Amino acid sequence: MRIFSGIQPTGRKHLGNYIGAIRGYLDGQERGDPAIYCIVDLHATGVAYEPDGLPAYVLDTAAMLIAAGLDPQRCILFRQSDVREHTELTWLLCSVTPYGDLQRMTQFKDKSAREQQLVRTSLFLYPVLMAADILLYRTDEVPVGDDQRQHIELSREIARRFNSTYSEVLVEPAGVIPEVGARIMDLQEPKKKMSTTGGTEQGTVRVLDAPDVIRKKFRSAVTDSGREVLRAADKPGVTNLIDILSVATERTPEEVERAYDGAGYGDLKRDVGDAVAELLAPVRARYLELRADEPELVRLLATGADKARAASAPTLAAMYERMGFVRL
Repeated sequence: MRIFSGIQPTGRKHLGNYIGAIRGYLDGQERGDPAIYCIVDLHATGVAYEPDGLPAYVLDTAAMLIAAGLDPQRCILFRQSDVREHTELTWLLCSVTPYGDLQRMTQFKDKSAREQQLVRTSLFLYPVLMAADILLYRTDEVPVGDDQRQHIELSREIARRFNSTYSEVLVEPAGVIPEVGARIMDLQEPKKKMSTTGGTEQGTVRVLDAPDVIRKKFRSAVTDSGREVLRAADKPGVTNLIDILSVATERTPEEVERAYDGAGYGDLKRDVGDAVAELLAPVRARYLELRADEPELVRLLATGADKARAASAPTLAAMYERMGFVRL
């Protein structure tokens, strides 16, 4: 069972990243053979970014993942740009990716609408690079958040088209999306996903926020009309809090609803804040230790890149052969 997922090194990671993606990485580490996790710095170039800050963001993300529980001895953890096979495969996959499919990608439409001065071709080709990230390792499972469903389906379609055109080489990956917590919402605008760049400051809980800051953000979380603590389409704020508490306390949403039968929203917000603060406190403490040793983080990523190159080489060689290239 090969498991792969990637995470961008942009911004400070928030609770939605932790619940929707990073928890899945830890599960994959237990089941993957191997489990492969990539800090996708090349994807950051699809929109305006800070070149001077990118190296530090990569190390921030590496420290965060290790602090959350990834063990570089038990998985492959590396920086995308260190493994040139990712960009090489992207070009090969462009030959079997319809232009119209890329035009229909929701994230391209949303992000390009926000780019005032320059809509980059790299943003348009983002889904092909993501497919290359996944398909390069003949991945079986991809732990992702709910917003990545469309990208996973495109990766599957690209694999099918390549295999039907050139013969069976690539594996069609399956997206693995959490049943609870796949889409954590902004605490102040609960109809919008919690976001690194587009969310509200008070509604975005950072993994590195101090416990008191976390509790304060939950105390001020927007709820809904009525007093019933239950999940419903017309209760996005309360539904979000129930989902978060369910994950943080390892209970089902139904168990959380029963526990707060007759209680008010104030009790719920207080308890969610306490549970999340407790959940993230050890991650924050471990991150601060790891981030202080930059040479060690660089070494771990370099070791991971060596393993990734070895794992990816057979796929790329087979694809070149099937496509009619003679490599010297």
